[in-house]
Amino acid sequence: MDLTGEIKFDEKGLVPVVVQDWESREVLMVAYMNKEAFELTVKTGLAHYWSRSRNKLWKKGETSGNIQLVKSISIDCDNDTLLLTVEQKGAACHTGNYSCFYRCFDGKGITEKKDNKVDSSGPSGSHEILNKLYRIIEDRRANPKEGSYTNYLFEKGTDKILKKVGEETSEVIIAAKNNAKGEIVYEISDLVYHLFVLMVEKGVTLEDIYTELASRHKEG
Repeated sequence: MDLTGEIKFDEKGLVPVVVQDWESREVLMVAYMNKEAFELTVKTGLAHYWSRSRNKLWKKGETSGNIQLVKSISIDCDNDTLLLTVEQKGAACHTGNYSCFYRCFDGKGITEKKDNKVDSSGPSGSHEILNKLYRIIEDRRANPKEGSYTNYLFEKGTDKILKKVGEETSEVIIAAKNNAKGEIVYEISDLVYHLFVLMVEKGVTLEDIYTELASRHKEG
């Protein structure tokens, strides 16, 4: 079956593709596909595009390793634009930012988001793991999922979240007193998660925290 028969390619044989993180729903990039790129994407489950600047077919991440595992492909009502939801490995943008849309208009000009850069110094980008966790928690609040522990916390409200933060803080203290590194890492990870839930509940962003820490670093 020729799936491309439904797609309205332009006069150059291309169709625009919007690429979105399948969990956070953040828009990562916009690219183009020709028929071959689309067919390879469907066949392999890895995003392939057509480079207009290089005039050639390319697999996302073929040199950087920042591949895109395709979760779904949708087509718009006019059949002339595709939407890919993907699991992004590393940065989607060639600048090293997780999303190509890492700059915002703030009324005075263009500013860069401070929490979008993928740090490749650690496994899968250490900073990006925190950013992704925060985005997932944000998405759970905006789009509740049945059986989700995160949604359970939001439904119970601030008092329940604060109770869990207190409990996890105590667990960190106990682990540290036991001088067990593995246990300390595990309990700190639990604490970070619950702190992120609290942050989302109260509208505190990672950028707020980064900005505060950066100001302290300058002062110190």
